[in-house]
Amino acid sequence: MSAALLSSISLVPPPVPNGEPEPVQMPVIDFSKLQQTDGSRLAVIRDVETACREIGCFQVINHGISKSVMERALSAANDFFKSPAQSKAEFMSPDITKPVRYDCSNEGINKSRSYLKHYAHPLEEWIKFWPREPPSYRIKMGQYAVEIRRVALCLMHAILQSLGLGQAYLGTKLEEGIQLLAVNSYPQSTQPGVTLGLAPHSDYGFITILLPSCPGLEVMDPKTKVWMSVQQPADTLHVHIGDHLEALSNGKYRTVVHRAALHSENSRVSIASIHGLAMNEKVRSAEELVDEQNPVMYKESSFRDFLDFLPSKETKNKSYIDSLRIDAAE
Repeated sequence: MSAALLSSISLVPPPVPNGEPEPVQMPVIDFSKLQQTDGSRLAVIRDVETACREIGCFQVINHGISKSVMERALSAANDFFKSPAQSKAEFMSPDITKPVRYDCSNEGINKSRSYLKHYAHPLEEWIKFWPREPPSYRIKMGQYAVEIRRVALCLMHAILQSLGLGQAYLGTKLEEGIQLLAVNSYPQSTQPGVTLGLAPHSDYGFITILLPSCPGLEVMDPKTKVWMSVQQPADTLHVHIGDHLEALSNGKYRTVVHRAALHSENSRVSIASIHGLAMNEKVRSAEELVDEQNPVMYKESSFRDFLDFLPSKETKNKSYIDSLRIDAAE
């Protein structure tokens, strides 16, 4: 597999309105009921369908990841960003094909953010590239990576079932797919007028699962175009739909435009686990969701196509998902 790494986000977001975000509680999915085979699972699948169709994101409870594993991962992330500049500098590079990449330049959509991005599946293939400092980083983050991928696979199967495709629709392609960890650090908001750590964008993959140390995530309501401040209770996980799932669903589910706001009282770290198909595996609109009334709305694409898109001139005019949408006049 190629070691191509990336920014995992669409660098040119669509226009979004200004204004103070409205605090809201996201739809909640009880993960434990997805493990059942009776009507409880079907009821949760309907809840997943409603959440994906109406807002494109939801939160997960009873997911089975222990509080200690989540806290240790956030602690490892925080310790990495506090490590000496010299140990972090070895991962700094403008080359998006690096298997591990660190940046603190605050350019482009990075308004006030440092990040470390690296692949996580298969773990034994990628963990040797991860930072050695702090010494516990690989162990703590590795444990979390394995656990969150277990949750992600189950959720992706549930989402496919909610689309009427069946939870086994993609066969082994999900199991063989990419997992990318984007570990983020945001400073406390101390400068007047500096309120964003990360500008509006959407993620490339099928789903992103976010674990934050404190509030800061804001999502845009797809209907009203109003920003909403995500309230995430302790021990819950936040899940949102990515570009490739929008394409697979032929527009039934829409990618989530989101941003990160700086916290007025605390610095913040977060771990975004992004999941999709393998590097060269093409994602296309499911044939089962295409008919005369619903023609194909998206071009097929892969993660490698996304990486090729990032440095192109096209990024100056549109986001990645916009580049995939087929104009009805074409």
